[in-house]
Amino acid sequence: MEEEGRPRKLPKLDHDETQNPEPRMTGALDINTGDNEQRVESADGSKAPETTQQTEDGAPKISKREMKRMRRREQWEGQRDQRKAKRKERGIARKEKRRAALEQAREDGTLEELKKTYERTHKRFRRSTLLPLTLVIDCGYDELMLEKERISLGSQITRSYSDNSRSAYRSHLVFSSFNKQLKERFDTKLNKHYLNWKGVRIVPNDFAQVAEMAKEWMVVPAGGKLEGVFADKTDATPEDGEVVYLSSDSPNTLTELKPFSTYIIGGLVDKNRHKGICYKQAVEKGIKTAKLPIGDYIQMASRQVLATNHVVEIMLKWLELGDWGKAFLAVIPQRKGGTLKESAGGADEGSQLKDAEEEEEDAEEDEEQAVAQAQQVTDETIDGDQQAMEETMEEAPVEAGEAN
Repeated sequence: MEEEGRPRKLPKLDHDETQNPEPRMTGALDINTGDNEQRVESADGSKAPETTQQTEDGAPKISKREMKRMRRREQWEGQRDQRKAKRKERGIARKEKRRAALEQAREDGTLEELKKTYERTHKRFRRSTLLPLTLVIDCGYDELMLEKERISLGSQITRSYSDNSRSAYRSHLVFSSFNKQLKERFDTKLNKHYLNWKGVRIVPNDFAQVAEMAKEWMVVPAGGKLEGVFADKTDATPEDGEVVYLSSDSPNTLTELKPFSTYIIGGLVDKNRHKGICYKQAVEKGIKTAKLPIGDYIQMASRQVLATNHVVEIMLKWLELGDWGKAFLAVIPQRKGGTLKESAGGADEGSQLKDAEEEEEDAEEDEEQAVAQAQQVTDETIDGDQQAMEETMEEAPVEAGEAN
């Protein structure tokens, strides 16, 4: 064979010149595709380039992944009425179950006790006791979360509002740094329903500023009563209060809640990508930190990181029960396998991995349920206020000048 007919061998590359000695992040590509480059989100929320093809007329071709996402989105939107109908069915089923339970309690002679558990929100709110203690949810981490994570946080703070309204002993509740993308979602997608909420402060100020403001609104008697777990602390003064940012990364452990104190909870849903950021924020502003004493009371089958609304609910339960162990067991989801240490077993977490689209749909469905629950709480509270006003007007004596 002639020399020209033979295929030429490619020259070997010098590995010292072509290899990059530095480690590469998973999902990060350095391919530059010019005008046809798209940005996609990697698992940690960062942006990575992805090449796209073009059709014959030069228009970008939709990838299979994007077509799948679009179909799922259309299906999700198309099933909105079905989900609403299912929620209505579940509500009817709960009423039937409640009716049967009341009938059984009437036969057992425990009707009055059971009725208290079924009281509407406005009656609970009027019967509950406001304590001189403030819980702040710090919503200042918008830029660190993906859209589905902001949706999840929105559900969590909505549930926190509902839990506080229905609690036997409620706190001053504040959502701080509520001035970014989370607020935009509440203002647009959720139709500003939060503007009707009762017994909550929603402010653009950061958590440090809110902690200073809280000192004024916790002054007794208008700022709360020293009752329940605070009944033996009648000699406490506002100067005895403290400001604590709760963080699982803190070396300190919270042993009790104190009157005239402000406890800050980081409003961040990030699958632990930004580990320790809430702790760092608190330290930078010179605020004390502490973690809930989960490890002292509970054996967890999974990591000791709880949703924002679970932290709020645990603290409200402690204000009611004065016992961390009982508070944890009453709130921690079963899928996390929480058991008291003396009865700890080998519980499995039981949760399954889902793809990004399913997680986003689950987050939006949870958001719808949380909003519906909050709206019910608000409606019941407003109805209760109107009813109380009507009762007051009926009981008020008629002035002599009004009799004619």
